Amino acid sequence: MKKLFVIIAAAFVVAGCNTVSGAGKDIEAGGKAVEKAADDTKKKM
Repeated sequence: MKKLFVIIAAAFVVAGCNTVSGAGKDIEAGGKAVEKAADDTKKKM
């Protein structure tokens, strides 16, 4: 029973790392889009 719990817990940890990694990539992409929009606006001024 204890072994099963450890396996399930490890699976959740691995899944959580993938989710956090994906969220980080999404946030980074959003930041780049904002930066590009700011640069474009600055050039138009």
